[in-house]
Amino acid sequence: GRYSFGSRIKHKTSSVPLIPVDRPVDQFVEAIRGLRTSLHFTMMEADNQILMLTGPTQDCGKTLISTSLAAVVAKAGHKVLFIDADMRKGYVHHIFGLNNQCGLSGILQGQAEYKTAIQHYAAGGIDVLTCGQVPVNPSELLMGESFQQFLLWATDHYAMVIVDTPPILAVTDAALVGRRVGTTLLVARFGITSIKEIRLSQKRLQHVGVKVDGVILNDVVKSA
Repeated sequence: GRYSFGSRIKHKTSSVPLIPVDRPVDQFVEAIRGLRTSLHFTMMEADNQILMLTGPTQDCGKTLISTSLAAVVAKAGHKVLFIDADMRKGYVHHIFGLNNQCGLSGILQGQAEYKTAIQHYAAGGIDVLTCGQVPVNPSELLMGESFQQFLLWATDHYAMVIVDTPPILAVTDAALVGRRVGTTLLVARFGITSIKEIRLSQKRLQHVGVKVDGVILNDVVKSA
């Protein structure tokens, strides 16, 4: 599937609002609602209710889309867990205004219990697992049994689990996560992401047996 979102919104700092919460009638939010509907049918066929969003590079807007999608799904009355799986440069805790002392890295290193590490973002009605402190070995942690066990627990407790990952062309982390999820979406940014980058991203995922279920075209500038 392909989904196009028009939006010129920067999302890199803690001062940026979570759009579905602060501007519920925004055109961008309507597009996210359309994505949620399409995903409903795609995910019915999937092995589990875990969705991964990744992109070729850092600036495609995958975190904007994944956090907004989490808020829209939660608004529809579903229990959602958002996981920031970028243990290198994750910044989702800034968007939600949460503490990042303990997060995914803490769980995977056996330093924290699931329920202690997961926080609740009340304004959006979402449970959030932040990335946690930067570990020495992010890729190895994602390959380990602890990550698999955590995802199994999450699928028992949530209607949808959304995982935001580092860019696929930068590190192997997204490929490792992709092997454990039911649905994978790639985010491309209009005028910034090249076709070559999308093809290479798809090839990298396919190489480890991860099927890309759709591409989201973000930040579309409408012209005459």
